[in-house]
Parts: sequence; structure tokens; C-alpha cells
Amino acid sequence: MDGYRLETAVAARNELLFLPLGGSGEIGMNLNLYFYGGKWVMVDLGVSFGVDLPGIDTVMPDPAFIADRKQDLLGLVLTHGHEDHLGAVAHLWPRLRCPVYATPFTASLLRRKLQEAGLVKEVVIHEVPLSGRFTLGQFEFEMITMTHSIPEPNALAIRTPAGTVLHTGDWKLDPKPLIGKPTDEARLKKIGDEGVIALIGDSTNVFRQGEAGSESDVRESLIDLVGRCQGRVAIACFASNVARLDSAMAAARAHGRKVGLVGRSLYRMDECARENGYLLDRPDLVDEEDIQDIDPDKILLVCTGSQGEARAALARIANHSHPNVSLEEGDTVIFSSRVIPGNEVDIGHLQDRLVKQGITVITEGDHFVHVSGHPARDELTRMYGFIRPRIAIPVHGELRHMTEHAALAESCGVPQSLVVSNGDVVRLAPGDAVVLDRVHAGRLALDGNRLIADNALPVRERLRMHGNGLAVATLVMGNRGNLVADPMVSLHGLVDEPEHASLSQSLSQAVRSAVQLLDGHETDEDDTVKEAARMAMRRVLKLQLGRKPVLDVHLVRV
Repeated sequence: MDGYRLETAVAARNELLFLPLGGSGEIGMNLNLYFYGGKWVMVDLGVSFGVDLPGIDTVMPDPAFIADRKQDLLGLVLTHGHEDHLGAVAHLWPRLRCPVYATPFTASLLRRKLQEAGLVKEVVIHEVPLSGRFTLGQFEFEMITMTHSIPEPNALAIRTPAGTVLHTGDWKLDPKPLIGKPTDEARLKKIGDEGVIALIGDSTNVFRQGEAGSESDVRESLIDLVGRCQGRVAIACFASNVARLDSAMAAARAHGRKVGLVGRSLYRMDECARENGYLLDRPDLVDEEDIQDIDPDKILLVCTGSQGEARAALARIANHSHPNVSLEEGDTVIFSSRVIPGNEVDIGHLQDRLVKQGITVITEGDHFVHVSGHPARDELTRMYGFIRPRIAIPVHGELRHMTEHAALAESCGVPQSLVVSNGDVVRLAPGDAVVLDRVHAGRLALDGNRLIADNALPVRERLRMHGNGLAVATLVMGNRGNLVADPMVSLHGLVDEPEHASLSQSLSQAVRSAVQLLDGHETDEDDTVKEAARMAMRRVLKLQLGRKPVLDVHLVRV
């Protein structure tokens, strides 16, 4: 990347650019940038979970490109409150230090995250009313009400002197969403009539035929299903799905059951919902500490952990490690959620543990208990009919999703579709869409309380140790280059305990022999001694185990 074409476009100032740094070629970690008139705006700043990195639970886009240009960043606009769209704000905002724009429910969620990070007094949050408008430099934003699996999702009509872009965010068409208003189809059609250069759109469910389905239908099904259950009923769902939480409460009310929330994020979501005028008629909740005192046929639990997360409420209940709540034979757990790709194994293990305890497990494969929050093919087709863009750029999907979405857009009569990757600098106007350049678009991993690159040395070493084990030799050498004692060798993740002593002894002897073969000058060089020890261990481990573990040598001189 020489950046020449990007800098040329930036200098021109009359070109409208789109630059994804996260969320293109993957589901999660959304970070999108738009440029016009010498300034940038950011749409969403999210995380991803369940990554296959030892010791890492959360990853997020690397914002280095825009952090280096933060003086030209006018603001961050959040489409809605899901973690893959706002979860990185509390981690990355100190690198950006820009104002944030969000509708009230999303702002409530963000404030709680910023409070935990100690940033709530620093970050300026501008609350935008539903269907509101605001201006950042030469960008005029209009929030368009959509439906999704969380309150207050928004598409963004982004108007510039070069033309208008529709950024859909996450959405679907649900005429009866239960919480919030239906998608504002009339407004979408009017924006389409005004003329739209490009639609930047959600690709998650492009392979699903028909429509995503309505929350109101799920409510009726849950009410019917709970009525057939005996004993305690636990419904596991995404905490952010306030409509599903409301439906669980409706099912409890219909059958004379009280409701208990189990999981901290559910309480946080309940607070944010009521703070913004949702769930105002919910029943009084049973305190977690009192749930076991309620007649099992008179209680319904709503639990976190539908994706098999080890620290979530449902996994702790299944492991008998929850301090207040337990389930027993004859109880029922309803997984009112879809399986996020990558979580299949964890969810399967959780469900197996429940079944072994005599607990009935019901999933969307057994009963109608879930609808997606993302548009299926018929809804995507209708959207293109509303907007009629000149360009379609699929985002929020893996490459296979985005490629299929691009083909669907072309079948809907869109003149040009473009499949992009994180880091692609796309000129939207003037002229046809074209990838001008590429910039850095890496990932950051949350390692404890610090952010590191997801390919940093600690992560690479953990991956190697995770797959190959570790052997460590400690050598103590005198001032004449002699070994004061036999080398000590420790092994991790390589052999069972009975074999440990004999293999350690073999390695110690091999290291001693290798070091004793060095001449006087070589024994003065630490790197030479360490490399001789490593090579000796490698030969023994390859011969006896057929493996190449991570090797480390500690050298102490006395």
C-alpha cells in the first residue's frame, strides 16, 4: 500500500469514499468510514466473540487508519445497540476522541458500558430522536426506523453534495415487531425516489428463502409451548432481544407463572428498556435469590447463555455452580435463539449436560421458538425495490454471503454491485464504484485489560503452545563456562505424569552433552549456549514423541 490513490482522492475533496475497516468478509466487528470534503465520519464500532484464540474472548477492528486522522473525524454514528455495532466504543474511543450519535435506547446501553470503563464523563453522546436528522460537516444524516432483534435499529440516509448513500445497518421487515414501530417503508420509498447512489447492506441471511418472520408469531408459539410444560421453564435468549423478553413474560403471565431474570446483562437490558419507555407493563420480577422458593410449576426463568458461553447463567446452572438457581429432572429449557456460526460445539455440550440431568431441551429445530433479526431474500428484494440504488455494496457477511448478495442485487436490476474487503477504499462518486486503494485493516484482541494485535507474539506463542505443548530447560553455568548442576527440564502439555520424569531426564542429559561439546569461546555466548540446548531438546522430542513443541531455555550465570 503506497496510499497514493487514496491521498489523491482525499486531496480532491469532491469524491465520496467508503472504507470498511471491519464487518466486510466477516459477521461482527463492524466499522465503516465515509469520506467527503476533507472529512471522515464513522458508522458503528463493534466487537466479535467466540474467536479461536487461546485466552482471547473478544476481538475488534484495528482503527489505526482513522486514529491517525482523528483530527478529520467528525463523529461516530451508531445504528443500534448490538455488541457487534457498539461493543468496541468503550475500548477504542480514547484513540478517536470524537462525539457519538445514537438514538436514546442505544445511548442508554452505551452509557452503561462507558461507566464501567470510566469514560462516561469524557465521551460526548448526542441523542438523536427516532427518525431524527443531524449534520456533520457536509454530511447530513437521517435516521430511518427499521425492525431488528433489538429496540431502535436504524438505517442511515447519508446525504452529501456528491449524492446519497443508504447504510442499512441490521434490519428486517416485520409488520408486527411488538417492541417499537415497523420499518418505515414509506420513508425508504421516498428516499429511493429522491435518488440513491449506493446501498451498503446487511448480507447475513441472503441464503435464506422467503422472509425472516415476525416476533408476534414467536410470541404466540411460546405461549402455547410454555402451557405444555411441567416444572420449571427456562427460556434462553439473547439479552438484547427485548421483544423476546417481553414475549417470555407474556407466556409466563398466560399460564400463571412468575418471572425471574438470571444473568446480569438481562437486568441491564431491562433497565435500559424501561428507561426508554419499553416493557412498562412487565410483571414484578422474582429476585434471583428467591427463585428456588417458588413452586416449580409457577416460575419461568429467562436466562443468558443461549450460545453456550461458559460464564453465562445457563452454563453455570447446568454445571451446578450457580449460587442461586438450579434445574432438575422434569424441567424444560427452551433455546429461543439461533446458533451463531462457531458456537455449535459449545451449545451442543451445554445441551448434552442438561439432557443428562433429565431436563427437556427444546430448540428451533424442535419447535417454532425463534425468528431472525436479519432480512431473508424476499426482504432484500423488496428493499432494492424501495431504494433502486445505482450501486450495491454488500457488508455484514462472510465472503460467500456478500458474493451471493451482490448477485441478488444484480438480479434486482442494480446496475453495479461490488464485493469489498476490510481495508478497501471505494470511490462511490463521481462515476462508477471502484476500489482505489487499500489501507491497513487489522484486528485487536482484548487480552485481559489490554489491547494487542490478534497476531502479536503472545497470541502466536499461545497458539503454538495450545497445539504443540511446551518444554523449558534451565541451565546454571559457572564463570568458566561449566554447568554447575544438571539442567532442569519441565514439560507442559506433552506427556502424562508417569512419563514425565524419564523424558525430563533424557532431555537433561541431552542438553548437558550438547553444552559440554561447546568450546570455551562458545560457552561465553548466551545465544550459542541456548541454541545448542534447544537443538538437543528438539532432537529428543522429535525422536521420542514425534512432536515439535515450543522450546524455551533459561540460562543463569553464577
